[in-house]
Amino acid sequence: MDSETLTQQEQDTPTEPAELSVETVMTEEEPERNFNFGEYLAQEYGYAAPKYGDIRMGIVVGENEHGLILDIGFKRDGIVPYEDLERLDEEARAEIRVGAEVPVFVVRPEDKDGHPILSIYQARMHKDWVRAEQMMQADELYEGEVAGYNKGGLIVKFGKLRGFVPISQITDMPRRMREDQRRKRLEAMVGKRIGLKIIEVDRPRRRLIFSQRKAQREWQELQRKRVMAGLVPGEVRRGKVTSITDFGVFIDLGGADGLIHVSELSWGRVEDPHQLLKVGDEIDVYVLEVDEKQKRIALSLKKLQPDPWTLVSERYREGQLVEGRVTRVLDFGAFIELDLGVEGLLHANEMIGTPELSPRDLVHPGDRLPVKIIRIDDRRRRLALSARQVRKGEWERWVAEQQRAQAMAERVPPKEHPSASEPAALAGEDYSEEAAAEIAEEMVEESTVLNE
Repeated sequence: MDSETLTQQEQDTPTEPAELSVETVMTEEEPERNFNFGEYLAQEYGYAAPKYGDIRMGIVVGENEHGLILDIGFKRDGIVPYEDLERLDEEARAEIRVGAEVPVFVVRPEDKDGHPILSIYQARMHKDWVRAEQMMQADELYEGEVAGYNKGGLIVKFGKLRGFVPISQITDMPRRMREDQRRKRLEAMVGKRIGLKIIEVDRPRRRLIFSQRKAQREWQELQRKRVMAGLVPGEVRRGKVTSITDFGVFIDLGGADGLIHVSELSWGRVEDPHQLLKVGDEIDVYVLEVDEKQKRIALSLKKLQPDPWTLVSERYREGQLVEGRVTRVLDFGAFIELDLGVEGLLHANEMIGTPELSPRDLVHPGDRLPVKIIRIDDRRRRLALSARQVRKGEWERWVAEQQRAQAMAERVPPKEHPSASEPAALAGEDYSEEAAAEIAEEMVEESTVLNE
């Protein structure tokens, strides 16, 4: 019987379509063993028969002893077993109530009673598989949380799925690392969020593979932007020293590196930044400037230290005899660091020696000597010093004190007195050679008057 004959029969009989018997629609050309009631309903009444693997939208209409009952647009309602619901988290289960529309995965087209068996959990997983495939094709960056690890690598959450990051695809994981070191490093990453790229999606084999190495550049750029966007000049941040150069120290602020220029390490001139810090040190830093256009972060250490020049007027007075250490020697004089941590200029005219000798012939960096303070300029942060004005008796007492101190130091075990190879950090004003020359010119006339 063709479709036209069946249609005519429907018009001639008062019987409802749902009550038609199987025998009514069978023909000799269609044996009973090949008859599918679901296909018949789909063909004749517009019901789309579900197939395994279909994703349908269903409306929750109720529940029974087997599970939730959903209307998926088929003649018979579908069933979501309670076992499937138990695989969902509490938040997801709370959203599933009568009237809610949810995606479902067709596990079985029909059970013994003709009801499709559905899964909300697998539908959500399917959605994640599709998203993973799309992200891999688009080469998108994924920020994921490390959920666990095994000896082969890291386990990462991806929606309802669990992806894997092999050891070979993890950054900072040397191949020759010992097994116990590798395990500790993997364990330390659990709970952290890392940047990843999807490199393999294989649904039949349930394989979702990530690479941290391929995402490294994009992830670092993303982290840098986040850190810079959150920085405010004037605030104090905690960071870790990542590298030290002659011109300053680089500090990792949690994804972006800032620079402490050598002039910002201390209130004084620093000859070698390695004397102050070492790689790996964790320190507080002051944020001076954030330049997002140039991708630069300027930091300071000295802003967190008391300014020694605020104490100069309390500690020193003109005419006072003090001891200092030579920090720099130039053609016109030498800079002397005093005990407070500030530097003063000992002009060549104020040195002890014959005129034909240059300052470099008279004193050397590291030398200690007594000097008189002949001028204090708090506003301009300048001290003028003199060795010529130190009286003979003062020199002799100073030399005697130095000899006594040296004799006592020789009786102390070597490990207890400081190493000469590790000078203290310099504190005071860091004069450029141009500024030093300017100071020297200003001092010439005054020093001449004082010496008269």
